[in-house]
Amino acid sequence: MTVVIGVDVGGTFTDLVMRDQADGQVIVGKVPTTPQDPEVGVLNAVDAVLTPEHLSRSSHFLHGTTVGLNALIERRGATVGLITTAGFRDVLEIGRGDRPDPYDLRPRPKDPLVPRRRRVEVTERTRADGQVVTPLDLSDVASIVESFATESVDAIAVVLINSYTNPHHELLLEAELRRCGYEGDISLSHRVSGEYREYERTTTTVIDAFVRHRMGPYLRRLRDGLAERGFVGELLITRSGGGALTVEEALQRPFETILSGPVAGAAATARLAQAMSLPLAIPADVGGTSFDTAAIVDGRLPLNFEGDVEGLPLQCPWVDVRSIGAGGGSLAHVDEGGLLRVGPRSAGAIPGPACYQRGGVQATVTDAALALGMLASGALSGGVGLDLAAAHRVLDDLVESSGLPDRVSVAQGIMRIAASHMAEAVRGITVEKGVDLRAGALVAFGGAGPLFASLLALEMDVDTVVIPSNAGNFSAVGLMQSDVSRSAARTLLRPLSPHIMQEVVDVATDLGLSFGPATDADSYELLLDLRYRGQEHSLTIALPWALGEQTPPIELIESKFEAEYHASYGLNLPESVELVNVRVQRHTRLNVSREAVSAPRWNGATGLVERPVWSFTQAEWLLTPVIERTDLPKEGMVGPVLIVEQTATTVVDFGFGVRPGEQESLVVTRDRGART
Repeated sequence: MTVVIGVDVGGTFTDLVMRDQADGQVIVGKVPTTPQDPEVGVLNAVDAVLTPEHLSRSSHFLHGTTVGLNALIERRGATVGLITTAGFRDVLEIGRGDRPDPYDLRPRPKDPLVPRRRRVEVTERTRADGQVVTPLDLSDVASIVESFATESVDAIAVVLINSYTNPHHELLLEAELRRCGYEGDISLSHRVSGEYREYERTTTTVIDAFVRHRMGPYLRRLRDGLAERGFVGELLITRSGGGALTVEEALQRPFETILSGPVAGAAATARLAQAMSLPLAIPADVGGTSFDTAAIVDGRLPLNFEGDVEGLPLQCPWVDVRSIGAGGGSLAHVDEGGLLRVGPRSAGAIPGPACYQRGGVQATVTDAALALGMLASGALSGGVGLDLAAAHRVLDDLVESSGLPDRVSVAQGIMRIAASHMAEAVRGITVEKGVDLRAGALVAFGGAGPLFASLLALEMDVDTVVIPSNAGNFSAVGLMQSDVSRSAARTLLRPLSPHIMQEVVDVATDLGLSFGPATDADSYELLLDLRYRGQEHSLTIALPWALGEQTPPIELIESKFEAEYHASYGLNLPESVELVNVRVQRHTRLNVSREAVSAPRWNGATGLVERPVWSFTQAEWLLTPVIERTDLPKEGMVGPVLIVEQTATTVVDFGFGVRPGEQESLVVTRDRGART
């Protein structure tokens, strides 16, 4: 089987890329997302683009999803019951005891995922070293099951104090729940997280139980729908921390997929940065609903080990991707003070921008781009027609209330405001952390990313923008190039010294073996959470390591920690170093090509040779040539020029040039000497 398929579900469109590794054939597709039943959109993309033969010859189907994240945002998940150690019933509400916004004098925290009436205690106690102090009392379990039944609980989270060091009581409680007739999902905290911090571990376990109710049925319907169409390969789901899980693992650990949606594009950018030797790459993933970005230094994904979703901490690896509500479908409006605003609300897939002719009645970024001539085709991929008159109508609705003279001024304002929001998000992960943005290159993709290429470069004062091959489907391309990844951690609070290193090796080896037998396709990574003695938080240090082998010398570990600490905080402390957590990641490389996925030729430019396009550098309409991406001359062109492909349009403004680059990319560069 030689075919590999990647499908990424966005807020507006579902993207599909297929590559046949035998003959190099590439097929891309884009269909509207179906928010209420996202698997329907995935299967619609399959039906629209692929044949039964493609599916029967597919070895892997890789999928990025936001179903778990949406379940949390919308609070539409399982009815969860929580069982915890006596005295810890209110840990979800006590939290860290801090105030997220110190300037809010009347903070109103969100309701916890599990209300107090569904949180019950059992008598037991285990110390932090794993020693049982108070045996587990199972006498109340039958009444707990009965009370949960009256509350229609369909998932139970079990979080017993210090169970990460000794899970015996949690396992006994799970067995007793089953013996008493409970048949729903059970999430045990020691299976979810091997780390300390009771609030964070409790929240993570509750989230795992909460999203199972949405993720489980979704993944099963998708798996069954693909099987009905002849797919016999392996279905893989993107992890929040990069890489992918098998569908069986995703069903067992759904919390690991919560932040999987935007990760594929960042991972694809990291691989592109490695191939092109970019020291700093900034993904600018502009979809229909959101703008996603990250800071990728030396081709390495920015990996954290505690996320935050809707104010809830999540103990799992996650790629530090920042998302804001700014995309092609972002709605424009005039606020009470008469100022033009864009986002964060979006027209989404339904009804979509007004120019999609699906009932949209408010101006969006896409409507503005169409009115400014920045979209060269009369139709988008996926059969979506573009109605210029509809775009003009909704832009005209904002002229009087905004105080701007005409629809062109409104459209310019919408595009500039959207670009400003995107630039601010990028500065938050670069400039505000001491990273010089000017030394980097933007990597613009998503359906609207290339549209903003020149405008974002101007807004962020960046000279280079890379448009990857298959830009409109680049996240789906990233899915196809994923490894299967697994991660595990265990808290090991020890002073960092030579005599504990064998214990570190033993723990790391045990974690590595928990993933199953090693194969020749596997590689391992050892990560240590370190901090200065007396501190609360830690830095994660990645080390070269092979399963069962000794760690690097402790001097190397300490020097690497001190170097990263100084880079992060500008100083070092005269304190000893302390180990907090041991982490191991295993990456299993799939037998798929990592070469750039060639963009298929598209003849959808409707024969246009040139058209008027608004120039943001010249502040006037310029007659602009329109070319198909594969027709770009080897020597390149100077702007203005519109470059079209099946799923995206690249706008190269006056003062910029564009040329073919490595990995079948386009490289847009700014000429600071150009007359403006």
